[in-house]
Amino acid sequence: MRTEFVALLAISLSGCATSALRMSPPAADRPWTPRVDASGGLTVDRRGSEVAASKGYVLPGDPAASIVPKPPITDPAKIYELADLIDLAEQSNPETRIAWNDARGAALAAGIARSAYLPRITASALGGYKTDSGRAGALGMSANDSSSLTGAIGTVSLEWLLFDFGKRGALVKAADQGAVIGDIGFTAAHQKLIYAVSLAFYGYSAARARAASADASLADAIEVETAASARKAQGVSTIVEVAQARQLTAQANLAKVQAVGNAVDGYAVLLSAIGISPLTPIRIADIGKRPLPDDMEQPIDQALSAALARRPDVLAALAAQKAADEVVRAARADFKPKIFMSASGSYASGSIDLTALPGVDDQSPTVNLTNRRWGATILGGITIPIYDAGVRAATLERARAKAASSTEVLNRARLTGSQEVVMAHSKLRTSIAAVAATKALLEASQTTYDAALETFKRGLGTSTDVLVAERQLLEARNLAADAHSSTLSAAAALALACGRLGSAPS
Repeated sequence: MRTEFVALLAISLSGCATSALRMSPPAADRPWTPRVDASGGLTVDRRGSEVAASKGYVLPGDPAASIVPKPPITDPAKIYELADLIDLAEQSNPETRIAWNDARGAALAAGIARSAYLPRITASALGGYKTDSGRAGALGMSANDSSSLTGAIGTVSLEWLLFDFGKRGALVKAADQGAVIGDIGFTAAHQKLIYAVSLAFYGYSAARARAASADASLADAIEVETAASARKAQGVSTIVEVAQARQLTAQANLAKVQAVGNAVDGYAVLLSAIGISPLTPIRIADIGKRPLPDDMEQPIDQALSAALARRPDVLAALAAQKAADEVVRAARADFKPKIFMSASGSYASGSIDLTALPGVDDQSPTVNLTNRRWGATILGGITIPIYDAGVRAATLERARAKAASSTEVLNRARLTGSQEVVMAHSKLRTSIAAVAATKALLEASQTTYDAALETFKRGLGTSTDVLVAERQLLEARNLAADAHSSTLSAAAALALACGRLGSAPS
C-alpha cells in the first residue's frame, strides 16, 4: 500500500508544473483570451484560456498601461528655442534617467568589489526544544522514561580574506572601469538625446518652411488664375488657359494641405523626441533666418584625431579593454594560494548540547560549540588550489579570449568613428555648397516667374510658360528650405561624430 501511495504522489507532483500550460494560448492558430481582474488588469486563467468567448486577436485594455507621465510645466507665451527644447528633453525623456540609473548601478558594482577587502561579520541565534519518551521492561518489570530539554545559542562569526595575490585588486580595477563605462554611457545618452531633438527640430523647421512655400505657391496660383480670367475677359486668352490656371490653383491648394499635414507630423515627432506628449502645445522658434557657416576651418585629419580621443563609443571600448585585462589578472591569481582568518564567539544557555550551527544563506556554519555558556574560536589558515578539473584553466583562457576580443572591439570602434567623422565632414561641406546653389536657383526661379507672369498679364506670353515657372519656383523654395535644414542637421551630425555635442548646437 505504501508503494502505491508513493507512486501516486510522485505522479501528482510531476504534473503540477506542466499543468500551467493551460494558461497559454490553446493552439498556434487560436487567440488567447485573458481574464480581467477587479482593477482592470490582464491576468491568466488557470483553468484554461477557452473559458470566455474569443473576440479575435485584440487584447482588452488595461487602465494601468494608459497612464502617461506628467509633462513638465511649459509657458504658453514663450517661444522655445532649440536649447530650451533640449532642456525639456533632459528633464522629461526617460532615456537620460535610464542611463543615470545604469551609471549608478555600475558605481555600486565597483563599491561591491571593494567590499571584498573587508571582513564578513554575521550573527546567528538558535533556540530549541527536545523531548524524549519511552517504555522499557526487563525480568517482568517495566518503567516509563520521559525527558525534555530546552536551550538557546547565540553566535558571532568573522571571516576575513587577508591575501589573495592581487585577485581582489584586479576585480576592483575591472569594476572601476565598469563605472567609467557607465558614466560614459550616461554622457553618450545625453549626446544622442541632444542630437535626436536637434534633428527633429530642424526637420520640423523644414516642414514649416515647406508649408510656407506651399502657401506662397497658392497665392501665386491664384494670381495666375486671376490674370488668366482677365485675359479671357479681354478676348486674349482661351478657355483652356483658364482651365490650366484653375488646375494650378487646385494643385497648389492640395500641396498646401499636404505640407501643413507634414508640419503637424513634424511637430509630433519633435515632441516625441523631447519625451513629452505630442498633444502638448508649445510655440517653436523659427530658424529660417539662422546664419550658416561658410566653410569648414579645421582640417579633417585634426578633426579626426580629436574625435577619436573623445568619442563615447571609443572611450567605452577602451575602458572595456582595460577591464578585460584586469579580469585576466584575476583569473591568473586563482592559481595561487589564499591566506585567511576566521573567528567565532558563542553563548549557550539551557541543556541542549550542539556541536555546530548550520550555515544560512552565504553564512558558513559555526562549529566547536559547547554548552558551557561561553565559547570562542580563532583560526588562521592558507588554501592552496591543487585540482579543479580544469575550471581555472578554462576560466583563464576565456578571460584571455574576451580580452583579445575587447581589443578588436576597440579597433572596430576607432574605424567606425573615423568613417562617421569623415562622412559627416563631407556631408556638411556638401550641404554648405548646396545652400549657396539653392540660393542662386531660388533667385533665378523668382526672376523667371516674375517675368513670365508679367508677360502673361500683358497678353504676350502663354499660360504654359507661367505654369512651368511657378512649379519651378515652388521646387526652388522647397530645395532652399531643405538645404538650410540639412546643413544644420549635418553640423549637428558632425558634432556628434566628433564627440562635441554637449549642448544645443550653435
